[in-house]
Amino acid sequence: MSNEFQNKTAIVTGSTQGIGYAVAKLYIERGLSNLTIVGRDESKGDKVCEEFNSMGTNCLFVKAELKDVNDCRKIVKMTDEKFGRVDILANCAGDTRRATILSTDQNLFDDIIAVNLRAPFFLIQDCVKIMRREKIKGAIASVITMSSHSGAVFKAPYSASKAGLVNLTKSVAFALTKDNIKVNGLNLGWTHTPGEEKTMEKYVTKDKNWPTTHGKDLPWGRLIQPIEAAKAIAFMTSSESGLMTGSIIDFDQIISGWYADYSGPKKLKDNELGI
Repeated sequence: MSNEFQNKTAIVTGSTQGIGYAVAKLYIERGLSNLTIVGRDESKGDKVCEEFNSMGTNCLFVKAELKDVNDCRKIVKMTDEKFGRVDILANCAGDTRRATILSTDQNLFDDIIAVNLRAPFFLIQDCVKIMRREKIKGAIASVITMSSHSGAVFKAPYSASKAGLVNLTKSVAFALTKDNIKVNGLNLGWTHTPGEEKTMEKYVTKDKNWPTTHGKDLPWGRLIQPIEAAKAIAFMTSSESGLMTGSIIDFDQIISGWYADYSGPKKLKDNELGI
């Protein structure tokens, strides 16, 4: 298992923090040879890349804004130029901003769809071209969300974008079966990440202890940790998952469609989140 990813090249988006960082680090710990990390903050990206290089991988940092299709293409192009191949794509970046059907404006809608659906589409497209060129039996995995099942009042555009990513995952998996390129997704529940900390502070609470305050009422008494999600993504993109493709795995402590002591959202008002 420690050398599972030896001689392979991976692209991990959203990899300067949170889930993407945990995925990238786990790949390295399991022998990954070449890694492209992606983020918007150049100083943070350079620092993380330096850390990963010291762990024994060849790391490339690409500063990119995933809302821009040209930047998405740049990520794959630079990876190909440096490493000559792509074995794994892990789509871990996401725009998780809260908004309802009433509070969403066009700019927010366009941003969320661009980052959560359009970016994975074109990243997958360009990676697959390289996998087919090099005759690589590659693996693609995307972090999705449990709210892709039935939506969420306070995450209307986010949930819609991720539901689209579910369908994209299945469509691409079906299209690439003869290439032996497996494509899977992870429907992730509430996870404690730096991004979620910012989102909670902006939209929900100023309580710095919110992970404990909110987590204690969950069945396991805590939120999901990034390393747990990373292990699931690593499984999907390793030989351990065999020929599994087109699968969307629920990773949560709440069963979809069931909520304890939940009577439904309050009546919406303009520019309120309903939570």
